[in-house]
Amino acid sequence: MPEFSHIEGDAVRMVDVTGKAEVHRKAVATGRIHLLPETLAAIREGTVVKGNVLATARVAATMAVKDTSRVIPMCHPIPIGGVEVGFTEGDGFLEATVEVKSTGRTGVEMEALTGVTVALLTVWDMVKSAEKDPDGQYPVTRIEGIRVVEKRKGGARPAEGPG
Repeated sequence: MPEFSHIEGDAVRMVDVTGKAEVHRKAVATGRIHLLPETLAAIREGTVVKGNVLATARVAATMAVKDTSRVIPMCHPIPIGGVEVGFTEGDGFLEATVEVKSTGRTGVEMEALTGVTVALLTVWDMVKSAEKDPDGQYPVTRIEGIRVVEKRKGGARPAEGPG
């Protein structure tokens, strides 16, 4: 049976990291939102009614990274050294990548995952009127594949992140 560091019997707890050394840490997470071709074109051309979708999603992702410990109960508040948010358009989707760097006693993968999730939710919110069908449903729109693609601990400072 797996052992979970946040659980002791029937109680949950924040893991004590005070004895750990401070080291450079980095995590990169990605995820995709599938959108209609017309919506992707509107984002690319800057014609979305609510404004600049990608700029807004970058700000939202950065704010989410900084607030991760407020929304995930057992996450430690950690000093964020840097956040990079990038977007790549694919065939029928937009992929978000969030890289988080810190020097501290615990990893930053939850921060990267939270950032990419909020970036994608922000995109959805900004384009939802264009994505709805006549019945108010979202037949194409979906978020998927949110995952950590890289995690580093220790060593020299990692190279610069995604664009």
